[in-house]
Amino acid sequence: MDPRRFQSPRADTPEPASRQGRRNFLQPDAQLLDDDGAISQKFEACLKHIFAKYCFPRPPKPPVSARLLLVPPTGAYFSSDALDAWARDTNGAPFSEETKQELRDYLDVTDDGGLTFKGFLQIYQLQTENDEEETWRDLSSHGFDRTLTLVATRREDEDPTSISAILS
Repeated sequence: MDPRRFQSPRADTPEPASRQGRRNFLQPDAQLLDDDGAISQKFEACLKHIFAKYCFPRPPKPPVSARLLLVPPTGAYFSSDALDAWARDTNGAPFSEETKQELRDYLDVTDDGGLTFKGFLQIYQLQTENDEEETWRDLSSHGFDRTLTLVATRREDEDPTSISAILS
């Protein structure tokens, strides 16, 4: 074997896979569930924002320049149409009637069958315990990165026929 074959011709240059400096620093994923398996505070803030985009009554809209996360009002819930809109924006299609009935049967809902924020948390608690990557995909579809920071301008800010316009 020729030893020169395994030596870099530029010994002082780092290998392409090595990470050096701030430019290549990768932050670890934020924690979705705490050590006890409960939804972390930062994850809950993201879920409040997502829920507030679709719930009734609508939360007050913060100034665009503030870049604040939305917070659902006390007693807010998803109507059937809001549930469909959230499912469509998250997964590309509304839930089947059978899935909606399962949600009403097993999760926290209003007397009229509207999904409460507590029920919404239950969805994500179960999903995250069983398939964390699915939860990350959901968060990404709503503009959150893996540090749970809202990073993207979402289509509802740009499209007048979006959920914000439909539910207003």
